[in-house]
Amino acid sequence: MNASAPADAVPRVTTTDGVDIAVHDLGGRGRPLVLAHATGLHGLVWQPLAAELIDDFRCFSLDARGHGDSDLPVDLDFAWSGLALDILAVIDGFGLERPLGVGHSSGGAAMLLAEQDRPGTFAALYCFEPTVLAADPPLGRDPDNWMAMGARRRRERFTSRQEAYDNYASKPPFSDVAPAALRAYVDHGFADHPDGGVELACRGEHEAMVHEMASAHDAFLHLGEVRCPVMLASGEGTEAFGPELIKGQAERLPDVRTEVVPGVSHLGPLEDPPAVAASVRRFFTGVV
Repeated sequence: MNASAPADAVPRVTTTDGVDIAVHDLGGRGRPLVLAHATGLHGLVWQPLAAELIDDFRCFSLDARGHGDSDLPVDLDFAWSGLALDILAVIDGFGLERPLGVGHSSGGAAMLLAEQDRPGTFAALYCFEPTVLAADPPLGRDPDNWMAMGARRRRERFTSRQEAYDNYASKPPFSDVAPAALRAYVDHGFADHPDGGVELACRGEHEAMVHEMASAHDAFLHLGEVRCPVMLASGEGTEAFGPELIKGQAERLPDVRTEVVPGVSHLGPLEDPPAVAASVRRFFTGVV
């Protein structure tokens, strides 16, 4: 294993473009499974879902560049090809052979990009509402991306993690998130501020820059090159990233299944971790 860290620190790996990435060993036994989070989150939001899977899988998650404990990319280049490099660095750093991959939103797109970049890396992929727009060729960077604008308006500082938790729990979309997942997001997604209180680890401006690049990557163009089995899952209550977008992606994938998870929306892996974990287990046990 090439991952390195002091005994009391989060293990880190370095990508081929020189970014240090934090990796979380979530435990378990069985086939290795790598989990990639959505934009603005971090790897430990997967803890409640991974807890449902550790009897069958050895679970690892990562903080994407600019998120959680990972470093910012050089020159603040948030091209999504870099998110794929983050995943590949984890696989190489921990010596994982033909792991399974689970990705949520941008994490799902990054999983597909990683498999396209290095075919045969994954045994199978489970992508929950991957942000892969049906555009051939890609549309390019979108400075008017509505999620980027929302990220720039987001409150970044609170007097405490408890205040942050209460704030998020009081309004959508986080009011629909399971308490354990929201607690993981807040506990590990904020850093102590030297002037007191806490501050988002993934700053709003950096999150916005990631969102702006959602329309610039070429995963849709190369979906036909993804030869491993792929599950495209969506939430029953999702609109922007729902079944219509999934349908366009599925038409290009050689070995694909689709599923609608009842009772959840775009944050499904955080809203109902047991339900999404059950979907993950059914898919992987059926194809590998």
